[in-house]
Amino acid sequence: MCRSIKTLRPPYTESVTEEDVRAAALQYVRKISGFRAPAAHNAEAFDRAVETIAKASEELLGALEVRGSR
Repeated sequence: MCRSIKTLRPPYTESVTEEDVRAAALQYVRKISGFRAPAAHNAEAFDRAVETIAKASEELLGALEVRGSR
């Protein structure tokens, strides 16, 4: 069901795409919900959670200051 969520900040990853962030968010929601794909009656909540987590992840990655990366 799951693959590891990879670290998305330097120095582990040089360039992170929106796709990378969304994949990590999707994996997180799958893991905590226990569903690989939600039933139709849960799809909206599932998709909303993925989008919310992706947005929060992008904000976090944009705000982090990694020492020694300048």
